[in-house]
Amino acid sequence: MNTQSTGRRQRVAILGSTGSIGVSTLEVMALHPQRLEVFALAACTQVDKMLAQCAQFKPVFAVMANPAAARELAQKCKGNSLPTQVLSGPKAIEEIASHEQVDSVMAAIVGAAGLASCLAAARAGKRLLLANKEALVVGGDFFLRSVAAGGAKLLPIDSEHSAVFQSLPDDPACWAAQIDKIILTASGGPFRQRDPATFGAITPDQACAHPNWVMGRKISVDSATMMNKALEVIEASYLFGMAPNRIEVVIHPQSVIHSMVQYRDHSVLAQLGTPDMKVPIALGLSWPDRVTSGAEALDFGAMADLSFESITSNDHPRRFPGLRLAWQVLDAAPGSTAVLNAANEVAVAAFLQGTIRFDQIHAVNLETLSAMQPSPSGSLEDLLALDGTSRALAQRVVKALQC
Repeated sequence: MNTQSTGRRQRVAILGSTGSIGVSTLEVMALHPQRLEVFALAACTQVDKMLAQCAQFKPVFAVMANPAAARELAQKCKGNSLPTQVLSGPKAIEEIASHEQVDSVMAAIVGAAGLASCLAAARAGKRLLLANKEALVVGGDFFLRSVAAGGAKLLPIDSEHSAVFQSLPDDPACWAAQIDKIILTASGGPFRQRDPATFGAITPDQACAHPNWVMGRKISVDSATMMNKALEVIEASYLFGMAPNRIEVVIHPQSVIHSMVQYRDHSVLAQLGTPDMKVPIALGLSWPDRVTSGAEALDFGAMADLSFESITSNDHPRRFPGLRLAWQVLDAAPGSTAVLNAANEVAVAAFLQGTIRFDQIHAVNLETLSAMQPSPSGSLEDLLALDGTSRALAQRVVKALQC
């Protein structure tokens, strides 16, 4: 539905509102109160942050996945005379994602935990702003079938996929004939020039210190290992129906060119912008229009250069061994992408907790993939079962590494 043509505001549910994407979404929405309305917010445990959001935006619903956090939020909302109704648990998140009064859903819950609510929004035919790449990495064809069956509109929010979306022809029917390949750019993270022999000494705080982007700790570690880029390759293959061998990754340290599309005539279209997630968020909220994002404009006079590096040059294959797993799992048995995602979530959590070293994250992913024999998934329950089995195996691998 085009809410602008009906004269009413677009009602938005933000899943993961206290995370970096959720906060940026609210900042963009605050710039356009005549156009956008916060209908519902969802988070996990950050009660005080959610309370502040409820006080500012007065959503109809606020959901905390953690029951204790929900009880605390409900008490504080009542004490502050806020009108927001507080709900609890993952099922409540699915309910607001599919609520009949919601027009758009910002899906920004990190990891496989966001899959069920993404599916709920897809089946309900919502405008689905996908910042949760794991919905496609884990859900794959099953998730895309749900989008098609529900008549949902899927809009990518990851800066790279938003850039590709903007650089492709409007009609997907002509992509196969016109497109040569998709080129995803990667900053290289904080360890692009660090000696791989020293990776065992990397601390969680060092891994989370991204040179260009402000992100949560899990995705920051993924950027440091470039597993985030591996997941983006998988997402791009599903999102744009592109064969894995037609997706390329190039390191672009400045993070100004967010991704590119090379056409059959070898012309290349690229999307540029400051490294600020408010840009793709604003596009997702307003598409096919464009509205003010609140991000700074590029100052071309202040840019010394734009440089690129091959992922096979220097020591990059040793620095980022996990990147090549993207193409391997896309060519492997159905469900392999879900196994990789589950293993990586376990491995990154173990690293952040100080249980394994940074250079052991890849070992956990590789060993879990080698031991699992996934099968095609025909339901959400199948996907969750595969995810659970993969996590249990990855936990055993982590435990063995501690010995």
